[in-house]
Amino acid sequence: MEKPLIPKCSQDLWFGILISFLFCFVFLSFDYSTFWGVNNGASLLVNKQNYPVGFVKNQTVLSTTQLIPDSCSGRYVYIHDDLPSKFNSDLLNNCKFLTRGTDKPNLCPYFENWGFGPAIENTEGVLANTSWFSTNQFTLEVIFHNKMKQYKCLTKNSTLALAIYVPFYAGLDASLHLWDSNLTVRDASARDLNAWLSKRPEWKMMWGRDHFLVGGRISWDFRRQTDEISDWGSKLRFLPESLNMSMLSVEGSSWRNDYAIPYPTNFHPAKDSDVVQWQNRMRKLERPHLFTFVGAPRPDQQNSIRGKIIDQCLASSVGRLVDCSSGGIKCDNPASVMRVFQSSVYCLQPTGDSYTRKSAFDSILAGCIPVFFHPGTAYSQYLWHLPKNHTKYSVFIPVRYVEDLKEGLIEKTLVGISKEKELEMREEVIRLIPKLVYADPMSRLETEDAFDLSVKGILETIENVRKTIREGRDPSIGFADEDKRNFPLDLVDYMVLEI
Repeated sequence: MEKPLIPKCSQDLWFGILISFLFCFVFLSFDYSTFWGVNNGASLLVNKQNYPVGFVKNQTVLSTTQLIPDSCSGRYVYIHDDLPSKFNSDLLNNCKFLTRGTDKPNLCPYFENWGFGPAIENTEGVLANTSWFSTNQFTLEVIFHNKMKQYKCLTKNSTLALAIYVPFYAGLDASLHLWDSNLTVRDASARDLNAWLSKRPEWKMMWGRDHFLVGGRISWDFRRQTDEISDWGSKLRFLPESLNMSMLSVEGSSWRNDYAIPYPTNFHPAKDSDVVQWQNRMRKLERPHLFTFVGAPRPDQQNSIRGKIIDQCLASSVGRLVDCSSGGIKCDNPASVMRVFQSSVYCLQPTGDSYTRKSAFDSILAGCIPVFFHPGTAYSQYLWHLPKNHTKYSVFIPVRYVEDLKEGLIEKTLVGISKEKELEMREEVIRLIPKLVYADPMSRLETEDAFDLSVKGILETIENVRKTIREGRDPSIGFADEDKRNFPLDLVDYMVLEI
């Protein structure tokens, strides 16, 4: 008797069902829109260009709910973390040799706390209880580097970056050799840096025009124009590769690729509330002195007006002088200096060894309205940080020659300002405070600090260079040119521009 056929049919049936199921699964899983080149307006994750993980060229990410914008688009920065240590960390490890040109026997303590220096223990009731440090003005490049390490739009992929940050401690390196009579030694680090950078693949993307570095000294220290031993500074900014880079420093120059950013003060807030509390405190202070000058004379400088300023302070019943050369109040004591500024309505800020002064930022921090005598001290410098309309926050007494500062001119000018105008200027000064301080790098304020505005400024500058290239124009034209009208340091040039 033959065996029944049912088992065999059953096996064939189940096999057919399995094959049909697999075919349907593959068919339904296949995205035929990619086959036809159609995406119905959606941004696909398949992209030939390298963009941040999860993001695509149109600043969107594929989502079942909504398209999320890339908040870092146009703000990515790549850090040359592979820069040889001799250009940065080795300088800190040998900090005991960095005292030349400073009044400090040892700079090592000032590199503590991310470059802020030692925390101030005894504030003498003048400063807030926290966020105050003994900060040295020459540590800016260390502060900036530590802040940049915490920048929220860093990328490890240099092709995504709008800008390339070079963490070379140019000012600290220069302090080792600025007084060296051997120009080869004086320029050695600058030449080595440029040689290293020019061999990197990042350099060839824009030949350095997307690169920037930071200096804790004035830009003139890096712009020696001749090979005369008596000429001051290194040749860093005049070397061929450096001409393509931008530099941020505490004092800019008349060259277009030099940019000024604020001197570091002693206040480095960790919270927005620290800033708000300090601002409110500055608003409530009694200010018994109409004007104050904190500084020292410059008898060796023929064109210095400091001597006349000191004379007018001494001759005035409403003025005050703190002579930093007399050994009275210690001018390197933040609490002592801040107490003086807090007691004054106006703080006089003449030029010193260079156009700019750290004191100008200390006085603003104290809510004291700065009085400038030269446009190069602030107005043509800190364009990313200070209002273009300088009358909103300061007083300008134009002095081209020493004899222009007539007897009693300072008091006469300041007495003539109405109380209403004074209060308006002070309020603007106090509003500026968060923009001029470098906040704790381990925190992130809601308001933009000096670092944030500096990064924003250089990114906008580099984006303009990229736009020039996209438009088919030569980005080298005007990039590193000297332009005294764009950066008026001479009083006459400045007054012409104002008119």
